[in-house]
Amino acid sequence: MRRLRSVVPTVAPIEWDRPIRIQFRDSLATPSGGEVHAASHLRNRIVMLDPALRSDRPELSRIAVHEAFHFAWLRLGNPARRSFELVLAAERKRRARGELGWSAESRKLALRATDVRNRTRAWREYVCESFCDTAAWLYAGLRQHPEFTLAPRFSRQRRAWFEHQLERGKFLT
Repeated sequence: MRRLRSVVPTVAPIEWDRPIRIQFRDSLATPSGGEVHAASHLRNRIVMLDPALRSDRPELSRIAVHEAFHFAWLRLGNPARRSFELVLAAERKRRARGELGWSAESRKLALRATDVRNRTRAWREYVCESFCDTAAWLYAGLRQHPEFTLAPRFSRQRRAWFEHQLERGKFLT
């Protein structure tokens, strides 16, 4: 078993508290049966990846960074998580379309106005996935990807949020 650190680009501003292990597994799926390329078990510090990613280094990097940032999200703290949530709520008010990954995009498309207003689980899961997809956009080393569909003005605001957080220290995993 490898460590996640071995596939996450060194440009990702992560401080590795303890190792996160990687397992390559066939047929990964969501609880509802949808296929996915990766899954994280935060408590066990394991990331499971689709073996097909081994032959696609850029996609492996993007997905590994996304998964690493699930561990960072867990340790981020409520004030920082809430401030990222406010960035996304402001985008929604401005009718921002698109996202920086399908994980967030699929959740965004399913949101209702009441989800945002009541901060439902659907909204909070979208915020987490958007955080992880934004991190992957920033730190995986890809300039373009078909899933990077968010308008540049909104992407710049997210970059600024991450840079502000980095001024306060690295993201802990």
